Amino acid sequence: MARLGASLAALTSASLGGADVAEAASLRSAPWQPARHSQDDWFEELPGKHRFFFDATSAVGAGEAIAFASNFLVASAKGYQLAESENAIVIGLRHHATLFAFSDAIWQKYGVPLSERISYVDPRTRQPPIVNVYQATGYGALLPNRETTLNAMAKRGVHFALCDMATQVYAGVAAGKLGLKASDVYAELRASALPNAHFVAAGIVAVNRAQERGYTIQHIG
Repeated sequence: MARLGASLAALTSASLGGADVAEAASLRSAPWQPARHSQDDWFEELPGKHRFFFDATSAVGAGEAIAFASNFLVASAKGYQLAESENAIVIGLRHHATLFAFSDAIWQKYGVPLSERISYVDPRTRQPPIVNVYQATGYGALLPNRETTLNAMAKRGVHFALCDMATQVYAGVAAGKLGLKASDVYAELRASALPNAHFVAAGIVAVNRAQERGYTIQHIG
């Protein structure tokens, strides 16, 4: 049987050709590499010696992501003498955190149905927000971002990955409650997004793509 196996192997090798066998062996031993898609190339375009992706999925998580990203920048400056521009930082806003990517005008117009959908109220008024609380100051310890706004983070070079799937869902929610066209509300949401915003097919996809592009992932909650 051993001689038969060796003969079959030799016959297979001869029929395939030495080069083909070598190529097949090379393919088996080659390390796996993720596919690259042009939609994700913006991750590579952010300058930085270090790459960090903060993954926020809740209203509280959106504020905590601001605080942790700010802490990372401050500690990098103090401990490593790195300028803020030397860090590539992305805050991912997906699931319930997605809504905090949009302007005060959106919250004033659609705050009631949107806050109802994510079970969130303004911690100061205990009512549906009429402003984006993470773009406002004066909340002090009531919010985890400690008075640092999303716009302030954008000015420090932070970018944002926004879940387009969730954006479409929330557009449908607001439209359904107010008797509007979902496509119109969706266009309003997109037009009101943060500076440095990148709409991604889904927030969870952005988590995967960021890791494949060399970003450390910190899930916030």
